[in-house]
Amino acid sequence: MNSTWFRRYSTAAGRGPRLVCFPHAGGSATAYKPLAHALAGELDVVAVQYPGRQDRFGEEPFTDLEPLVEAVAGELARALAADPGRPYALFGHSMGALVAFETARRLEGAALPGPQRLFVSGRGAPDSRSGAHYLHYEDADVLAEVRTLSGTDQALLDNPEVLEMVLPALRADYRAVATYAWRGGRPLSAPVTALVGDRDPMVTVAEAWAWREHTTGGCALEVFPGGHFYLDEQLGPVASAVTEGLLARACAF
Repeated sequence: MNSTWFRRYSTAAGRGPRLVCFPHAGGSATAYKPLAHALAGELDVVAVQYPGRQDRFGEEPFTDLEPLVEAVAGELARALAADPGRPYALFGHSMGALVAFETARRLEGAALPGPQRLFVSGRGAPDSRSGAHYLHYEDADVLAEVRTLSGTDQALLDNPEVLEMVLPALRADYRAVATYAWRGGRPLSAPVTALVGDRDPMVTVAEAWAWREHTTGGCALEVFPGGHFYLDEQLGPVASAVTEGLLARACAF
């Protein structure tokens, strides 16, 4: 797989399906390092590295989801063609859930093999809530929300040098979410698993369950204790949910 776009944090590819993970707004591929280790040996876990962060800091981050999806889907299509026998699934958290969903739609629309399952975490269905209010966010507003969600070490946010590095990607990602608009279209044929924290201020359980309207393949709902970044405390149960979801041909809640 293209080492510019994808990162693998295990020493060897797992023997099961490939799980392609999409980070949250402001996040990087390393957000999925713990999950990759938890699933080592079971799945081949790779994480997407968006431009504008870590080793891609010198590249301009995307401020629109559509070209980001186009770029990721193109790279993923090439990887699928190079390894046609391996099934795959997509996992996205928060903004990453939208990117994963639109990537799956693009691949299915291009008559390419679709994912075995789509995992959407910490995000309501694409038509359940608009992010347009983010267009009016200043840096202080973005940082205040990030602090509230507790997805970043607070000490890092107090470091001016760290802030200088993370703010460009955060600004770009928030704008990308703000300008995203659901335009309708054919639902996915792949089954979907929606995952959400029971105290997530960004998405309600009902909004997460609304993903069932966007697939004809069946939908499962997994609710975990915690807030928006429940994954940090629920790594084992999340890894189990992913493994079980990929073993099931389809689920209906």
